[in-house]
Amino acid sequence: MMRVRRSAWGSIIPALTLLAGTLFAASASTARGTSLRDEGRTRVTDLIGDEQRAHRRERDRYQRLRRDVDALSRAAGRTDARVEQAQGDADRLAPAAGFTPYTGPAVRVSLDDAPQPSGALPTGVRPDDLVVHQSDVQAVVNALWAGGARAMQIMDQRVIATSAVRCVGNTLILQGVVYSPPFRITAAGDPARLRAALAASPDIAVYRKYVRAYGLGYSVRTLARAVLPASDTNTTMKHATVPTEAPGGAH
Repeated sequence: MMRVRRSAWGSIIPALTLLAGTLFAASASTARGTSLRDEGRTRVTDLIGDEQRAHRRERDRYQRLRRDVDALSRAAGRTDARVEQAQGDADRLAPAAGFTPYTGPAVRVSLDDAPQPSGALPTGVRPDDLVVHQSDVQAVVNALWAGGARAMQIMDQRVIATSAVRCVGNTLILQGVVYSPPFRITAAGDPARLRAALAASPDIAVYRKYVRAYGLGYSVRTLARAVLPASDTNTTMKHATVPTEAPGGAH
């Protein structure tokens, strides 16, 4: 029997049904039997597009500011030994942290949704079975790290310690950017070890059963030379602090 992939649809469908009913009732009450004006409707796709464009503008601005800060730091290092030492430490740690480009042999994995059937779904098949899930992308990422990946990229973004894979519906969200399938994961390292780790992953084995059963996309390519870009993500760290004890020992 086919092992079931983790899915969120089973738990959210009742909530979505209730929400849809509430929205229909609200629309009927507002319209009072007349058609609502089309231009007054807010389209979710437009909102997503606006947010993506705003995010790209903010990311470009951040990159410009970071280049300015780096230039100022290096200029200060020429006159201040402490700044120069700190800059040297940062430069040594940058490759391991993903803040410099990485070039070398690599493996690229592509995951894609299954083709949508022209008619009704076969008995026992759910729409959820035909899409790539967050757990599928995460399984590939985990296997590639386990296979000794020295650097990794998802779509056009470098993966660093603070990167998190999130899926909403059949879209992937990575560091504020929304991507549609096919999803491409590129890992630099020894291609033979990386391929062996993919083949040994039990979670990927489950995904490949769905590939055979429903036509989900799965391909692995070996790249003789891949260039993975440096991360351009804002990595300002947030952390908890211990509050100062109030005078008199009060809490």
